[in-house]
Amino acid sequence: MHDDRTLVEARLKRVLDERIRPAVYPESVPLDVAVWDAPGEPVPVAEGLAAEPSPIAVGDRWGAPWGTCWFRVTGTVPAAWAGRTVEALLDLGFDENMPGFQCEGLVYRPDGSPVKGLNPRNQWVRIGAPVAGGEEVRLHIEAASNPVILDYHPFLPTQLGDKETAGSEPQYKLERMDLAVFDETVWQLVVDLEVLGELMAELPVESARRWDILRAVDKALDAVDLQDVGGTAAAARARLEAVLAEPAAPSAHRISAVGHAHIDSAWLWPLRETVRKVARTTSNMTALLEDEPDFVFAMSQAQQWAWVKEHRPEVWAKVKKAVADGRFVPAGGMWVESDTNMPGSEAMARQFVHGKRFFIDEFGVDNQEAWLPDTFGFAAGLPQIIKAAGAKWLLTQKISWSQTNKFPHHTFRWEGIDGTRIFTHFPPVDTYNCSMKGSEIAHAARNFKDKGVARHSLAPTGWGDGGGGTSREMVAKAARMRNLEGAATVAWETPEAFFRKAEAEYPEPPVWVGELYLELHRATLTSQAKTKQGNRRSEHLLREAELWAATATVRAGLPYPYEELDRIWKTVLLHQFHDILPGSSIAWVHREAEKTYAAVADELNAIISRAQEALAPEGGLVFNSAPHAWDGIPAGGAGEPAATGGTSLAPRAEGGFVLDNGLLRVTVDANGLVVSAYDIAADRETVAPGRAANLLQIHPDFPNMWDAWDVDEFYRNTVTDLVDADEVTEGEGASVRVVRSFGASKVTQTLSLEPGARRLDIVTEVDWHETEKFLKLAFPLDLHAERYASETQFGHFYRPTHTNTSWEAAKFEACNHRFVHFAEPDWGVALVNDSTYGHDVTRTVRAEDSGTTTTVRASLLRAPRFPDPETDQGVHRFRHALVAGASIGDAVREGYRINLPRRTGAGRGGAEVAPLVGVDDDAVVVTAVKLADDGSGDVVVRFHESRGGRARATLTTGFPLTGATVTDLLERPLADAAVPARDGNAIAVALRPFELVTLRLTRASTAR
Repeated sequence: MHDDRTLVEARLKRVLDERIRPAVYPESVPLDVAVWDAPGEPVPVAEGLAAEPSPIAVGDRWGAPWGTCWFRVTGTVPAAWAGRTVEALLDLGFDENMPGFQCEGLVYRPDGSPVKGLNPRNQWVRIGAPVAGGEEVRLHIEAASNPVILDYHPFLPTQLGDKETAGSEPQYKLERMDLAVFDETVWQLVVDLEVLGELMAELPVESARRWDILRAVDKALDAVDLQDVGGTAAAARARLEAVLAEPAAPSAHRISAVGHAHIDSAWLWPLRETVRKVARTTSNMTALLEDEPDFVFAMSQAQQWAWVKEHRPEVWAKVKKAVADGRFVPAGGMWVESDTNMPGSEAMARQFVHGKRFFIDEFGVDNQEAWLPDTFGFAAGLPQIIKAAGAKWLLTQKISWSQTNKFPHHTFRWEGIDGTRIFTHFPPVDTYNCSMKGSEIAHAARNFKDKGVARHSLAPTGWGDGGGGTSREMVAKAARMRNLEGAATVAWETPEAFFRKAEAEYPEPPVWVGELYLELHRATLTSQAKTKQGNRRSEHLLREAELWAATATVRAGLPYPYEELDRIWKTVLLHQFHDILPGSSIAWVHREAEKTYAAVADELNAIISRAQEALAPEGGLVFNSAPHAWDGIPAGGAGEPAATGGTSLAPRAEGGFVLDNGLLRVTVDANGLVVSAYDIAADRETVAPGRAANLLQIHPDFPNMWDAWDVDEFYRNTVTDLVDADEVTEGEGASVRVVRSFGASKVTQTLSLEPGARRLDIVTEVDWHETEKFLKLAFPLDLHAERYASETQFGHFYRPTHTNTSWEAAKFEACNHRFVHFAEPDWGVALVNDSTYGHDVTRTVRAEDSGTTTTVRASLLRAPRFPDPETDQGVHRFRHALVAGASIGDAVREGYRINLPRRTGAGRGGAEVAPLVGVDDDAVVVTAVKLADDGSGDVVVRFHESRGGRARATLTTGFPLTGATVTDLLERPLADAAVPARDGNAIAVALRPFELVTLRLTRASTAR
């Protein structure tokens, strides 16, 4: 037989596009449409329904950027349509290629009950099946005219990302508002032909199955009368029955389809719009669940569930019923799908505490999985946090985006810094927006790297990013692929059902140790500096607020601010979402975030002040919130600091100054650069010979795509050292003030030595007005180190300083929390910070003495123009400290100190405030002291081993202790945990490297 594949395939495409798909709706009549433009922000549903609209016609433009229009559509079902299925087709001006990225709508009945959401791939509303004819139709649409930010030519700067700059030009043209007959037989034929055509294209040309399908499709098209598609559709479908009935091979790959709508809690839209996106999507999904008995839908992010409950009670009622039926599944157990690189230890823990508790309280669901399909890499400390929250599985997708190296597994155990292993799955479908296309299903089967030992994978199925969810077309395609020769088998299942099957069939998968580094989106560690600073400051203020509030409750009877702290934690956790904290959202999001962080700081500072005033009413004491003693003041206590000597400042004959505190002698040259940082006791120089530290460097920064997200390695090819100084003068106290100008920007730095510390403090204030530039702060160290330590959640982990392999070379920009640390066996250096995360490390061998220079550079600022064209413009303030002769313990301690400055109360001083909880080994770091969330009055303390070794310590309480229980993060007793050994108020603690422990301590006055 002659090869006529291309002829039949071209025929299929044209007949589908031009004849069969249009015949799904063979008859239609127009609806009458009127519109009301809501002034300002969205209005309550009742107000939108009651407003008096004005007429509007199809073809008219509507919708200013970020506006809301309430459409009223009315009409009458023709009597001639009696007995047929009728739908309203409501096209607001959609581009079907942009579901979730443009205008959307939520349809209501006149009584205010929601019907379903409208988006580019879901424009229909069922009126009746069948209709009697003559029915009056009246629907209301709350339509959001969200502008298109990421267009066909992506990454172009736009002012549409903020309502204050977006203008008022209408964004959309009303395309279609009709009542139409829905021919289900034709619709089913469309799905049949799409599934077979897509499958056929994925099969080998020499495959008999491909030719069987080709011949069946050809015969089906022969049966279609192009002038009477509806009348011949059933005959065409009959010719496809045999090929659709052929069962899959027993060895076929098995896909667990999970209905899904990955909704970014903010991104190219503000937080307030996400509230409505979630309402639209959940309305759609509850409606689809009613129509499709096999369908299962999962939604993560407890915050989004809480929004529905708070803002859309009518939708919430439907969601609760679907959850009770076991088909609308709370997933993931986190407050939001957060970034995991930058959130601090306690914040990462609280993502699970607040997320899991919401699902437990509302539905009795205790999630076993973490669900993070779109997060930009995973910190090495995360596995033990997942386990400590009572979960055991992880799903993600984004690692498949890595540019350099292909991850070697799809199912594996991920081992964190403490040895905890979590069963982890990367769906080989390589998308968290699977639409059940044949190409996606075939790719999943081909791509799956664990063939021969495992057969299951998961496919998150539905339109996402901006929401929308699963469509009826996807459900219909999945039904045909439940058991279809040539395709993977597809079944709707919950995430839990998938993980149980996958773990059972693959009990000993390979192990991946350390961070799951995404070789992409590295610039998210730096973009939007004020958002990152707000996060870091909020995390530490929350630590202080809980510590001092708990101490004041126990010691002074001050009421504990449970509700305030709960609300503030949730606000901070929301802003750790993976497009807010990483700095990849529109201007509106980050403008609001800055205001929110300021309000959070005010509220937390007030809580701290009230507590400290209750503890020291006479004032005058210095409060130490850090986890280590500081100048004689114990961790978590208050008192008078011990004297620590002084610092001298002397001018140099050749210009510049010398700072000396007896421990560290720092030489600042005439250009304001640090040419020496000499550790006096160790007789050791910190700065590499011939080099200068505190060196600001600027690079051009124009990545190939994803401006706010990416920095491409070629940025390093061009660098300008900012060595010229406008001023190098004596500052206040014993400090050096350096002023530099470059481009349109200005930097003012203050360099100082604190008495009694081997630490050079550097405060950098930048008035930043550059575009597409990258600003770094460099420290070339005279150290030979093959690896260095970066702080992460509840510990640190090591990265190599060399680039032996492509895996190491790809980590040219990496994340740290409060410190990075470099060491030779007997001496080390730390660089600590108060608000930066991105950094890079390089090493060179000097020709003159064959010594090694290891250079660490902190990433300060960028200036991408998409999606926020004004990213980071303005004044920023950073604090860094170079710690000479530092051990890992010193790095941990100084990292906390720079982030938790001591507070001094006003007044004349008084009795010391003893710590509520103390630990006698500095290797054991307390990350939280608080009262139990259940209001029992128990004290909860969380701590970990911080240096990567074993620790034996005694934890002592400053209150009568009647009981101690080891708990999970949610403060629930661990069944398999040993009862802590206790002697009065002292508890013996033995920890493995980086082990995390939560203790619940019962006070004598609260014993039950």
